[in-house]
Amino acid sequence: MADNNDKRIQDIIEMLREVYDPEIPVNIYDLGLVYSVDIDEESKAHVVMTLTAPGCPVADMIVQEVYANVSSVEGVEDAFIELTFDPPWDKSMMSEEAKLELGFF
Repeated sequence: MADNNDKRIQDIIEMLREVYDPEIPVNIYDLGLVYSVDIDEESKAHVVMTLTAPGCPVADMIVQEVYANVSSVEGVEDAFIELTFDPPWDKSMMSEEAKLELGFF
């Protein structure tokens, strides 16, 4: 079962890498906006994420796209997307690839 969950979590991460903040040319996973991805015993995915700013005008659109992408993963029965601003996002949370893409080196 753990191996199956590991595969589904990796599949979810790949789907999260297809979601972009429209103002930033880097996906939300590599931006460091995703804090955790878990799957419970009922095959429900739980994603804890944030946004680059609390007043993000496209917050609803991003959360809806995350929900749709996560829900589309084979073996995921449902998804719960939790939006948090604790801890607040900052540039240090980005992957090395994202920092390179955005010229932060």
